[in-house]
Formats: sequence, structure tokens, C-alpha cells
Amino acid sequence: MKSDEQIYRVKGLSCANCAGKFERNVKALQGVTDAKVNFGAGKISVYGETTVEALEQAGAFEHLKIIPEHQVKTAVGENEVGKPPYYKEYSSLLYATVFLLIGIISSFINGELNPVTILLFATSITVSGYDLLKIGCKNLLKFDFDMKTLMTVAVIGGAIIGEWLEVAVVVILFALSEELERFSIDQARQSIRSLMEIAPNEALIRRDGQEIILAVTEIEIGDIMIVKPGEKIAMDGIVSAGHSSVNQAAITGESVSVEKRQKDTVFAGTLNEEGTLEIQVTKLVNDTTIAKIIHLVEEAQAEQAPAQAFVDRFAQYYTPIIMGIALLVAIIPPLILDLSWKTWVYQGLAVLVVGCPCALVVSTPISIVSAIGNAAKKGVLIKGGIYLEKIGTLKAIAFDKTGTLTEGIPIVTDYQVFNKEKDQTDWLKIIAALERRSQHPLASAIIKKAEMLDYHSIIVEDFASITGKGVTGRIDSTNYYVGSPALFTNQLDQLIIEQIESYQKEGKTVMLFGKEKEILALIAVADKIRESSKTVIKQLHEVGIKELVMLTGDNQLTAMAIAEQTGITNVQAELMPDDKLAVIKEIRDYYGEVAMVGDGVNDAPALAAATVGIAMGSAGTDTAIETADVALMGDDLAKLPFIVKLSRQTLSIIKTNISFSILIKLVALLLVVPGWLTLWIAIVSDMGATLIVSLNSMRLIGVKE
Repeated sequence: MKSDEQIYRVKGLSCANCAGKFERNVKALQGVTDAKVNFGAGKISVYGETTVEALEQAGAFEHLKIIPEHQVKTAVGENEVGKPPYYKEYSSLLYATVFLLIGIISSFINGELNPVTILLFATSITVSGYDLLKIGCKNLLKFDFDMKTLMTVAVIGGAIIGEWLEVAVVVILFALSEELERFSIDQARQSIRSLMEIAPNEALIRRDGQEIILAVTEIEIGDIMIVKPGEKIAMDGIVSAGHSSVNQAAITGESVSVEKRQKDTVFAGTLNEEGTLEIQVTKLVNDTTIAKIIHLVEEAQAEQAPAQAFVDRFAQYYTPIIMGIALLVAIIPPLILDLSWKTWVYQGLAVLVVGCPCALVVSTPISIVSAIGNAAKKGVLIKGGIYLEKIGTLKAIAFDKTGTLTEGIPIVTDYQVFNKEKDQTDWLKIIAALERRSQHPLASAIIKKAEMLDYHSIIVEDFASITGKGVTGRIDSTNYYVGSPALFTNQLDQLIIEQIESYQKEGKTVMLFGKEKEILALIAVADKIRESSKTVIKQLHEVGIKELVMLTGDNQLTAMAIAEQTGITNVQAELMPDDKLAVIKEIRDYYGEVAMVGDGVNDAPALAAATVGIAMGSAGTDTAIETADVALMGDDLAKLPFIVKLSRQTLSIIKTNISFSILIKLVALLLVVPGWLTLWIAIVSDMGATLIVSLNSMRLIGVKE
């Protein structure tokens, strides 16, 4: 966050067009250098100096309520600040309805054109439509044509031709429609607010020998946090004492509890189920994993999906066109066909009302906000509407092998020594001393096997990583190498080759250890296939993913053995990082859209080149969370079919919403031809379409895995 950035929560922001207008107004304020509205999250970031009063004045056209972020956002969540009771919040709508009902009674007794009846209807219009008319008149003077401008012209015109009852009903229903829009978008936003409510706002801290309860904002890095059974963990940290099982569903979406012991990482918002844990705090409250998730999801909601961009462009031309059509409907039949001016002016006014693009405007943003919020609660971070849409169009998915299709926890299964100058233990210590500096996942298997040996005392000089092949270093004036067989091509004899191939056919990865001209030892490492891999591959085929590819730097035989167990038929093995990038580009050129699933760090080039980069096991890994387009917070490959299903359902709902919104307008406009369109039909069709589109979008909140 920039030093001069101030974030405010915006209450009452219910339409994307209003968000754009509010942003422009704020940018024009004195002292403000820039501003950015996040419609999905209901926030505005302001750069420069201003006041809440000035911001509320900029949003007065929509009666926006501005609250500084620090007043509403706590570790527990977001409090409703100063929210009035419902009967007060909707008092103008209630009073307007009362005047309307009394006016209807008066029309039966005194007639529709009686001054008392007209006064009652006019009062109803003024009470419920004061803000509408005020803003609409200002817009007319500025030639700013939006839905409120359309409604204002329709209301004024209807009053002039004496349709007081219909105008009063239209204004009340329009106000009701706006409230429905606000309710719908607030419900969608609530899916994110619920994330904020999962972490406690205080914790029991041991500091200076005393145990005290502190607010999370007062907790510092290095503090010892004590969490009892049944309590939620308030801060990210590392277990310093104790043993328990922790439910991490809030972060990873996985309901199965995870065992936690000393040196294990724990996250804020997760539930300690059994034993008491002492946890050393490693992050401040604003830097916790759950805080990053909330921030990134809210940022994602600000990113426009392609469908939203289309709607915004469409709306720019749509409103002026509707006003032009309404004008033609009002004047052409009377001028050319000598028909009734009152009848066709009324029809023109009805066209203005039916032309309000309310349903079209909300058709996409509610869908995107609902889907991204649903995914986040299930442990999947989708970085924006553009990626949500792209997932639904995928034709191919490429998988890294280690840590993606496999569990990424390799173990040494076989260890053979060919040189007897030193015993097995001494050679293993040298191998471990070299590998402890390596970033390769297989190095952890060797380190684990040698964990009881004193390999830390061995001094390694001139250590270097040989990309895609292994590592080298000098120990006691001798250069040693550890890596794949490709690193020792010139030293391989037939016997070693046969042993290597035998292990590889079993799905094991073979590493060799040696000097420049001699192989000293062979190590076979196996990485267990994820239980979910085969099922996930089958499900992805069933949902229509045409090509599933495994990319690995491992040898062909091992890769084929792993692929056979998972059901993948397209295997690209013995790849360097640049080779993976080239394969991704080839797949993308052929299929158009391709996703790459990897660990978010080692596969960075391939992830970046793919249409969508998906990082596995991102919880606690800041790099993966920040760089991937989609982050699976847990090591759960089974989330992939879910996000494909969610994305496709989102695309389907958005297309349905847009088509329905336009179709209902066309049908209503066709009623003009026989002269059947009325203000009643116009406003009911507009409000009904808005309600149907909103409810249809909110179905995405409930999409299950």
C-alpha cells in the first residue's frame, strides 16, 4: 500500500455505473491525486488528502456512506457501523406507499383528476423519488444519460400527460428495484466478509513471564501465543511446544484435521482441536495468510471480467439509443399517421422505463463476486474475473509431476555404493552435505535419510547448481557431483545402466553420486502418487478437458510409470525449465487455452506462459500466493474439477443473464407496435428481470465440490 493511500468502506454502492461516477467525482476533489473504486468489495482507495465529509459529498448522488477501513475491519470481521433499523432505513419507501394507497382510495371516491387525489400521488412521487428526480434533473442539464435520467424524463412526462397513478407506482417500484440491487450485491459481498470473521481479535500471550490477553493489533513477532483445545488460532506462527490436531479448513478448504508438532507452521483462523499449543508468532495481524487471502480476493473482485467489460461498453451506447427510440415512438406516429399525441407520448415514456439497463448492469458483477467468494471459502484463490472466465474455456491442462501429481515427499528406497574407499555412512554424509544446499525437491529425501549423521561439519566449497541435472561442490580438494544420470553420461557402464532402468520402470527416480571420472554410488528415490490424482484426471476428462499432459525433468521411464498410475497418456520427460516453457507454448498454440499446475516457484516460467497458472499447496507460501493466477491453498488436487465446474457454471449464468436481460427488453419494446406497452408493464419487467438476474447470479454462492 502506498504511503498516502487511505482505504474506505463504501455503503450503498449498488451498481457499476454508480461506482464509476463516484470514482470520477472523488478524483476531482481538491487534494486527491488518484482514486480507485473496488465495486466488488465495496471499497475505495484514495491517494492524497481528503475528508470523509468530502467523500460523502462526492457520493451524495447515491447517498453513499463512507467509513474509514480501520473503523470497520478487525481480526474478527466487519461491524455494521451505525446501521439504522429497517423501518427507518426504508421509511421513505413506506411513507410513499401509504400516500399511494390513500391516493388510490381517493381516486375511487373523488376521481383520478381530483386535486386531492393528484396531490396524494404527487406526494408519493416526491417522497420516494426525490433523490431520483434531483439527480436525474442534474444529469439532464449535463447531458449525462443514465438510468436515472431515463426515469426522470419518464416521470416528468407522465405527470404532464396526467398519468399520476402509474407514475407513482413506477417510482415506488423503481426505488424497490434499487433496494433489491443493493441487497443482492451485499449478499454476494458477504461471502468475503465471512472470511474476515474466522480469526479471533485477541489472544492469550506470554510476555516477560506473564500471561496476558492482548488484541491482535498489539501482538508482536516473537511473542508466544497459548492456544487451548477448542480455541481458534489468532495469528500465524510456528509451534514451539505442544502437540495437537488443527482443522485448517478456513485456509485450505480441507476438512480433515492436520497433526501439528514442534516447528510446524499454523495459520490464523484455524481451529485447535485437541492439545494445548504454544506458538511463536511469525507475522503481524495484517500480514497473516488469512489477511493476504482476504486482500487478494477483494483485489480479484475489482478486476473486470471480459463479460463485464462488454456490458460496460454496451451500456455506454445503450442508454442514448433508448432515448432516441423513445423520442421517435413519441413523435413519429402522431406526425406521420396523425395518431393521438397523448397515446404515443405515453408509449414513448414507457419505452424509457423499459429501457432502464438495471438487470444488464448487475448481470455480471454479482456472478463474479459470488463465484470468487465461494471459491475462497473452499481454499481456492482466483485472482480475478478474467481468470475465472478463462478456466471455463480450458481445453488442456499441464501438470508438473513432483508435488503435484505426487505428494512431493520423496523417500530414499535404495542406496548402493560402488566405491569401497569409504563406508556407506561416510559417502552418505558427503552426499547430504552437497544436497543440503540444493533447492530440488528430491534433495529432502537424502537429507532425511542422513538426518542422524553429522554431515553439517563437512565444508563444501565452490558449490554450484547445474540447471536441470544436479549439483557440484569441492570437499577436501576433491570435486563431487550429485544428480541425474544425464550428469554422468561418460561414466555409465552397461551394468549401471541396467540397474538404473530397472529402478525407473518401478517409478523410482535415480540419482548418481560421483567424481569427474567415477561413479561412487547410486540412490533411488520414490515419491508416492497422490491418492486423488487418478480420480482427478478421470474427472477432468469427463468435464471435457481434451488434453492432460505431465511435464517433468525426470527420466522417461520413471515418468511413464507415474503416468500409467495416474491415467495420463501424454508425457513430456527429461525437460529443463526452458523446455517446459516451450511445451506450454506449443500446447497453447494448438489448443488455444492451457492451464499449468505446479508449485508456483520452480515452475514460474511455465506458469507465466500458460493461460492460467495454478499453484498447489500455497498456504504459507507467500511467493505462490502472489504470483499464481489461481492458488490452491491446500495440497488438494481434487479442487481442480471444482474450479472448472464453478467457472463453467459462472460463464453459463453470465451468458444467461445477459441474454435474458436483453431479451426481456426486446419483448417489452415489441409491445409498442400494437400500442400495448404500459408504464406498469415496463417497470414490472425491469424490476422482475433485475430480481431474476440477481437471484440467478447468487446461485454461484452455493456451488459445491
